[in-house]
Amino acid sequence: MPSVVIVGAQWGDEAKAKVVDLFGTESDIVVRSQGGNNAGHTVVIGDNKFVLHLIPCGVLRKGVMSVIGNGVVVDPKHFFEEAADLEKRGVKVTPDRVLLSERAHVIMPWHKLLDTLSNKVGTTGRGIGPCYADKMTRVGLRVVDLLDPKQLRAKVEEALVEKNCLLEHLYKHAPLSADAIVKEFTGYAERLRPFVRDTQLYLAEAEAAGKHILFEAAQGTLLDIDHGTYPYVTSSNAAAFGACGGSGTSPKHIGRVIGVMKAYTTRVGSGPFPTELSGSDGERMRETGQEFGATTGRPRRCGWLDAVAGRYVGRLNAFDGLAVTKIDVLTGLDTLKICTAYKVNGKTVTEFPASLPDLEAAEPVYEEMPGWTEDISKARKLSDLPAAARAYLKRIEKFMAAPVIIVSVGPERDQTIRVERAERKKS
Repeated sequence: MPSVVIVGAQWGDEAKAKVVDLFGTESDIVVRSQGGNNAGHTVVIGDNKFVLHLIPCGVLRKGVMSVIGNGVVVDPKHFFEEAADLEKRGVKVTPDRVLLSERAHVIMPWHKLLDTLSNKVGTTGRGIGPCYADKMTRVGLRVVDLLDPKQLRAKVEEALVEKNCLLEHLYKHAPLSADAIVKEFTGYAERLRPFVRDTQLYLAEAEAAGKHILFEAAQGTLLDIDHGTYPYVTSSNAAAFGACGGSGTSPKHIGRVIGVMKAYTTRVGSGPFPTELSGSDGERMRETGQEFGATTGRPRRCGWLDAVAGRYVGRLNAFDGLAVTKIDVLTGLDTLKICTAYKVNGKTVTEFPASLPDLEAAEPVYEEMPGWTEDISKARKLSDLPAAARAYLKRIEKFMAAPVIIVSVGPERDQTIRVERAERKKS
């Protein structure tokens, strides 16, 4: 199996973790290449529910190495808290199972504080954006700097000249202490040291040795810093190509790109959402699908499927296959709707607008499809699904320009349909 990228095809929260976990059985290494602990990946194994924020989902599979790549921003305190929680539940987080890139940037106390004080777009307030901002302005602190006491002291003192000025004079907040921060992070450095590697070299050697590598993206394509609904986006490249830059992997070594999408649409936080439902249908989706943020607990905004956004995302990622999740949530609805165009200031638009005002003004144009009432939670083959559900999946394949290869009919590992090529042709 060539290297595979699993990427969100909406605004995140598409249940990517379940798909990553499924592909984990076929992988030797699972890599996180962007984002930070603002992402929440939920995996349900029997009666156990694991919510991972920073450590890759591969940690839940024996014999799989999990790699936190250079494109991830890392909060050391959170790393150890998450590791301790997993250890309590019988999942080992040791250097022979988890590696951290020496080039990954470190989230510092001023990042979290400034994120909270200046938050205007509904972020998680965990310092992700300010950390990426420092990375891009070349004043960030990397893991390799954290391990060098002289570099750590110099970087902290240099950063606080500017950050304390902002805190005191703009936000009227008490300044941060360089001594206290250096003491705290020196402790983290020694605990992190065994996990730290040149992960670019590690992955290159693994690829040369024929290892199967799986890349798990955080967030979703519509939150991509370059191609999402800017400025209501995350601070990294959440589309498929982010896997390369965020891990040091050549695009030539990526074999397949799998898109994960819900059978409806959700988003968390602020920003335009043309198909959002404010009535009973939206509330029903939220309650039935348990649409509450894994990281923040915030209720997710819910709406119908959006083919305008889907065509854009499909073209951007060039998916080789699709995993459609939570289709069971739609069971019991008499009619399903898919947005095929927008009305923007009286004009019909079929391509996803870059303009924020246009997106905010967009009114969905819907086509309707029949729903189904049958319980599909025990379906394990495509033919087990009602005809209406199969027709709905066919419609998704058409506007996403990719075949559906996985259908999730519930949260459990085994509540999954792996669609065989022959079965897809028959349907």
